Amino acid sequence: MILTEPAWLWLALVAALPSLLRVWTGAKRRPHVDHAMTERIAREVPSSWRARLAFVPALLAMLTIFSIVVALARTKERRLHQDESRGIDILLCLDTSSSMAALDMSPQLSRLELAKRAAARFITGRPKDAIGLLRFARFADLVCPTTRDHRALLEMLEAVDRVEADGPEDRTGIGSAIGLAAKTLRSTKSASRVLVLLTDGEENVATTATPDEIGPLRAAELCRDFGIRVYAIAAGIGKQDEKGAFVPLDTTQLEGVAAATGGAFFAAKDERAIDAVYDRIDELETTLHTTPRVELIDRHSGFVWLALALFSLYQISRTMLWRRLP
Repeated sequence: MILTEPAWLWLALVAALPSLLRVWTGAKRRPHVDHAMTERIAREVPSSWRARLAFVPALLAMLTIFSIVVALARTKERRLHQDESRGIDILLCLDTSSSMAALDMSPQLSRLELAKRAAARFITGRPKDAIGLLRFARFADLVCPTTRDHRALLEMLEAVDRVEADGPEDRTGIGSAIGLAAKTLRSTKSASRVLVLLTDGEENVATTATPDEIGPLRAAELCRDFGIRVYAIAAGIGKQDEKGAFVPLDTTQLEGVAAATGGAFFAAKDERAIDAVYDRIDELETTLHTTPRVELIDRHSGFVWLALALFSLYQISRTMLWRRLP
């Protein structure tokens, strides 16, 4: 039980002082007579129960005041509930290299636009999950940490765009993206953590010529150590060569990343396939969360009724049992 407006308790102290004095003086009061012999006899003869309990009306008045003040202080019961819900921590990782502008999956929408639309539907369909967003090309960038504020997340997703074609960032650093995702998800408290990686290319940042860069399989080991499953999606019908022809994508590393972390690999060659992949992930990834919730139940009405009952007893005792004669 808690009091949401405890300042009213000062009123109880002030209002109860007269009643406390009457209780004290009533309990100490003895019959007074002038004659010495009669007074001695009165001290030796036990007083009646009414005399001994003369303080009761004052006590009832004090309890009535106290009940009213407790009601004014808005007494509430604090009840703890454990709400069970199904949700996980998910980080969406989107490739934003210039090749994501290809229209091989749809005549109107680019690979990135299709990926964003599918991701938005996935986010909308999992309101109880904490979902984040990471974009990558040459470098990985955490756009939004895992959050349940999906409205803000969708706005950030809509703003994601491709890097400049043939610019300094127009590469595909899958390993660095997975590494940053592992670091981000490691700090979350959920028992189930998932990375959904969508790319249309092959790793071309971490090569034999750049030993300091982290490769996809090494980054996958970090995910495995942190208990993060990776679902890898290869979008499109392949990569374009110098003549503009599509060449099948080498998905060996993506398949290895998924296998190493207990996830799965998917090839999505059109818009329907991307949605099917997200639907499949939606079926696979469900876990039970217990969230504490505090409910405040108003209990002041009980003290109002108690005050009415005590006041009724006070009136009865004062007018019938301990009635004062003029």
